[in-house]
Amino acid sequence: MGHPTSKVNLRIIGGTFSFYPRSYQTWFIKNCFKACNEFDSRKSLAKSLFELQKENEKAKVRLVEISIETRPDFITKEEIKRLRKLGVTKVELGVQSIYDKILELNYRGHKVKETKIATRLLKDAGFKVSYQIMLNLVGSDFQKDFQMVKEIFKDPSFRPDFLKIYPLALVKEAPIYKLYKKGEYRPYTKEELIKLLKLIKKEIPYYVRIERVIRDIPISYIVEGGTKFSHLRQIVLKELEKEGEKCKCIRCREIREKYEGNEKLELFKEEYRACSGKEFFLSFETPDRKKLFSLLRLRIPSFYFERKKHFLSVLEGAALIREIHTYGIQLPISEKKEISPQHKGLGKRLIKEAEQIAKKFGLKKIAVIAGVGVRDYFRKLGYRLKETYMIKEL
Repeated sequence: MGHPTSKVNLRIIGGTFSFYPRSYQTWFIKNCFKACNEFDSRKSLAKSLFELQKENEKAKVRLVEISIETRPDFITKEEIKRLRKLGVTKVELGVQSIYDKILELNYRGHKVKETKIATRLLKDAGFKVSYQIMLNLVGSDFQKDFQMVKEIFKDPSFRPDFLKIYPLALVKEAPIYKLYKKGEYRPYTKEELIKLLKLIKKEIPYYVRIERVIRDIPISYIVEGGTKFSHLRQIVLKELEKEGEKCKCIRCREIREKYEGNEKLELFKEEYRACSGKEFFLSFETPDRKKLFSLLRLRIPSFYFERKKHFLSVLEGAALIREIHTYGIQLPISEKKEISPQHKGLGKRLIKEAEQIAKKFGLKKIAVIAGVGVRDYFRKLGYRLKETYMIKEL
């Protein structure tokens, strides 16, 4: 579509990735790397996944992030080790609800405790964590749905980095359709859904990115309910604007094509507890926080505070950089242009700040869950590859 392809964010969607046969998972990701490596028409000589990853570090098209979807109860320490070998850096958890009764009524097959365990394990291993939540499930209602979102960001056991909001779309194939026909279930009206999403958006912290507010299901499949339109986000934002309100989420604040080049920037530093560890959200923004240029997520893991051994020995005694991103018009690797804030040193300044914070905690090293295609960037900053992490001794 005319965009540069040198930096690729790969999302593998479709059910629970961890459920597929392991040989298939490896085969699939190997071929994703192979496709990138051969994009400029050169034949790849690499055979193994490790060799393909090594080749991708210098390729013209690099995988800078790999994201998968899975259920919370599939996340274990062993699974995390496997995901790191595959090159995965972000996990979307099918949370749906944080109430056991609602999970049970909707046959989810897991409980809230699994969500809490998965979130902590993933964050302590440096992963970015996204929650997929569903509104209008059986057993829930307007107030419960709103309360759920408030609790997700109030309770330190949760606090994800990203959020996908999927209002329930009623289709004939779903068991819930039978309840609807019996009059035992009622979907939200369009007006109710818009009102709820406006309330939710007002609750979102600065450190969260709302990735979606509707699910990609063809409208012809949807029988009833308030989700029979695809531009829900735009409707909600316009309604908020009329009320003089704005969403604080990252997606609503990122600079995009609005870069002027002479904006005054301020370094913001937010601290919050999450999953028994401590998070630092560092960002360069305009003083009014309406325009976000660059961000970094730093974690002091739970093991530091509990004085326990990390389940990944490579991360023992390390602070974790879980994400670093500069927004604006995407530029090819190493290219600089006046139209974008990318490649102007904002990321490096955030990394230096993160290193100083790690030192204050007495930590001797800092680790980055860098995508394979970003490893060269960190090498230039003194980081070295150990197992699957880029690590720098402080």
